[in-house]
Amino acid sequence: MNASVPGRTVAVVQARMGSTRLPGKVLLRTCGKPLLQHQIERVRRCTTIDLLVLATGTNAVDDPVAELGRQLGVAVYRGSPDDVLDRMVQAARPHRPQYLVRLTGDCPLSDPAVIDQVVRAAQAPGVDYASNALHPTWPDGLDVECMRFAALEEAWREARKPSEREHVTPFLHTQPQRYRLADVRHDPDLSALRWTVDEPADFVFVSQVFEHLYPVNPDFGTSDVQALLARLPSLGTLNATHGRNEGYLRSLAQDALQPAAP
Repeated sequence: MNASVPGRTVAVVQARMGSTRLPGKVLLRTCGKPLLQHQIERVRRCTTIDLLVLATGTNAVDDPVAELGRQLGVAVYRGSPDDVLDRMVQAARPHRPQYLVRLTGDCPLSDPAVIDQVVRAAQAPGVDYASNALHPTWPDGLDVECMRFAALEEAWREARKPSEREHVTPFLHTQPQRYRLADVRHDPDLSALRWTVDEPADFVFVSQVFEHLYPVNPDFGTSDVQALLARLPSLGTLNATHGRNEGYLRSLAQDALQPAAP
């Protein structure tokens, strides 16, 4: 991580133990470490990030997540289990960032080079929000969002829909008339690949990737995973039946049930 301008760009990893499909997933272990530790170690290799914060919930079940963060020397913030937008803003605010990078703790294959690419796109003149997930062309599990913190604070003050509070950034990226968006794409399109951890099959896939690559090169990147899948195509079928953004789609359904504003 870059320490030359402390606090300018803050990355917040949101992580909790609660998961309906795979409880405690962030602390499942592969190659001797919890998945969340693998992700934190990978994010720390970014050159565009000045500070990393782990944002978890206040429930007792999340105590092990907070403890892991402290053991790893990461700044830890504990906030609302459900209002993730509030948790993200409160986690970052004491560090007075100009930019906030949002990452989720179920992505142990996060690639520091991809994160840096999105951060640089966000820091271009006039940009409010950048992501490589606006029009997915990257593997599910490499998603990155970076935004001006002032814009996120506007969302924090104004967002009312359940999807906007739980998933943090819809208030920004669904208003292109208000916020200037930067869309970071990959060519060729890799969006059919699933590298996140939401289901038991996802954990099997990610574990096997680590077992093949980590002992040889702990700093392996996206191209290394692609090369592994080319050698072992059956590996990519382990979790291929699960869809993308299922949690966000459920939140949109909750929006529809919310009473209309007076």
